[in-house]
Amino acid sequence: MRVFLDSNILISAALNSKGVPYQTFLKAVSYPNKGIISEQNLEEIKRVFLRKFPQKMYLLKNFLLVALQVIEVVPIPEIISSDEELMRDVTDRPILRAAIQAKADVLVSGDKDFLESKIDNPLIVTAADFLSM
Repeated sequence: MRVFLDSNILISAALNSKGVPYQTFLKAVSYPNKGIISEQNLEEIKRVFLRKFPQKMYLLKNFLLVALQVIEVVPIPEIISSDEELMRDVTDRPILRAAIQAKADVLVSGDKDFLESKIDNPLIVTAADFLSM
């Protein structure tokens, strides 16, 4: 299964290696699954860490050292997807576009704008729901 991980999952995974988001990351990058993120996710998690957790940048650096070896990083496509109109938050639309272009089977997020969007391809689930799949 191709598993696209949203920024909030990655941030939480980097901050706590014992939580559900970290377990989600591990499952997403373990065979037979393939973990995917976008370039925008990568930039966003760095910005969030610098703004909210500057004293914990070492956690992000350590996490990314491992994550970037086992996760596929995809660009944001320029061609707009018709499903993007279902997203309330326009800043989430490029993330959805990348997930669709990467042929993700599932997008894991804690973001209500994703979870309440009624988009079914890819299937959008919480970290806990993904772990129970």
